[in-house]
Amino acid sequence: MAGVRAFATLRYEKRGAVAVVTLDRPEVLNAYNLAMRDDLHAALGAADEDPEVRALVFGGRGPAFSTGGDVREFGSAPSPFIARAVRWRRDVWGRLLELRAATIAAVHGYAVGGGMEIALLCDLCVAADDARFALPETGLGMIPGVGGTQTLPRKAGAARALDLVLTGRWLDARAALAAGLVHRVVVRARLEATALALAHRLARLDPAEVQAARRAVRGAHDLPLAAGVALERRLALALQGRP
Repeated sequence: MAGVRAFATLRYEKRGAVAVVTLDRPEVLNAYNLAMRDDLHAALGAADEDPEVRALVFGGRGPAFSTGGDVREFGSAPSPFIARAVRWRRDVWGRLLELRAATIAAVHGYAVGGGMEIALLCDLCVAADDARFALPETGLGMIPGVGGTQTLPRKAGAARALDLVLTGRWLDARAALAAGLVHRVVVRARLEATALALAHRLARLDPAEVQAARRAVRGAHDLPLAAGVALERRLALALQGRP
């Protein structure tokens, strides 16, 4: 692809108006390390700066979507907390959340810790029937650190979020669908095609309309009802007033 360098820990490709980011450390179940942090920051920047990209699909190569932070990297730092803090020095997750393009997670196998949180940061999540989700951080003396304490209650409600964060219990794909974390469950062989079809459908929409809709829906969790309705009205009027 012209203008986008090769990455050591992920694959980046464009399929028309859709960018595809595939985590590519299958030998460690796509665990997230410093190199992946830097690659993701660059890849998401490339997608955001490309005016042709209107939707982005996030996936993982090999047997899992992602198992979160690389425990081997934790072992090389004075503490897991320091290892995590080093990975936070670039705001990859803020960049994912603020992308112009609509985002879709295509999840299979394990989506654990930061892996689950990546999926929660995306606008929509399509899961294979073998997907399994968990946030084990509390049992390790930490709390979720990739936005999980904020995205999970917004999608599943506060009571269910507390249950999952405090107990670290597992959800299979169907339970994640019932909890509101997953948009659709498909057989593993259909995961990529389903996610790409959804992405291409979103990419056909007016980007300004998609961004306005995302802003309005997200505002529903942060604003009183009257303020949220006022935001919706302002965004709708702004769209109508475009040349």
